[in-house]
Amino acid sequence: MGELLLARPLVVVGSANADMYVELDRMPKEGETLAARNGQTLPGGKGANQAACAARLSFPTFFVGQVGKDGNATMLRDALQTSGVRLDYLNTVSGPTGHAIVMLQPNGLNSIVIVGGANTAWKKRTGSSTIPVQAEETIRKAGALLLQREIPDDVNIEAAKYITVLSPNETELARLTSMPTETTQEVVRAANKCLDMGVKQVLVKRGVQGSMLAKADESPILQPAIPAPAVVDTTGAGDTFTAAFTVAILEGKEPAEALRFAAAAASVCVRAKGAIPSMPNRKAVDEVLKHEQYV
Repeated sequence: MGELLLARPLVVVGSANADMYVELDRMPKEGETLAARNGQTLPGGKGANQAACAARLSFPTFFVGQVGKDGNATMLRDALQTSGVRLDYLNTVSGPTGHAIVMLQPNGLNSIVIVGGANTAWKKRTGSSTIPVQAEETIRKAGALLLQREIPDDVNIEAAKYITVLSPNETELARLTSMPTETTQEVVRAANKCLDMGVKQVLVKRGVQGSMLAKADESPILQPAIPAPAVVDTTGAGDTFTAAFTVAILEGKEPAEALRFAAAAASVCVRAKGAIPSMPNRKAVDEVLKHEQYV
């Protein structure tokens, strides 16, 4: 059974960004100029993050995306290859690689502004298709396909005509449903609205409050967050959670066990700076899970 699952890879279609970190003591007020404590550029982007995480968890992973013709593209390729991601379908286009401005505060929380760059420069290739034919074949054979909406919607729709699991955070869930999501009960009600719209499962990422998986006609599964000794940077934690949950499901774990595995992966992620640089490997996740058994 395990060999059969591994024969069906995980495919990520999405964004790759150069994350420009600006470390601040606090966010600037309107019209105010602040001096940053530090600044650096690290590899990231939701699609690249999820692909790197899945590959570091030792699951066969392909990334379908685009980078520009610049030094940031080289940084991203190197980071993904080092993580073990297959880059057969990573395309290079004219113009700059996508990038993001990450404003990081001392408590690890952040605010992010993205600039699409190559992520938004998808062009029609054959007929009405934007995705390479070879990539389409790999997607059809995939065990799971991950999308993030940092690339044009028509590319996402071409890759997958419907979704099985919708995985927003609380803020995104509130925006999707026009409902409050501050309490667990409110999150459940908002998730149920998504289920009523036809989604099969809703996986809500709730930060320090953990996560929740809702399915039609079933009680929601709640997973507490697994605390980290120190939170350095929350960038990429949601992507880590999503990728780790997907890997666990593809490996045959039950949903509750997959949620716990994903929580452990996210706990490792927030302990270091950067998105892709902080993605955990299998050993690190297993160590967290082992420790949790004795707490």
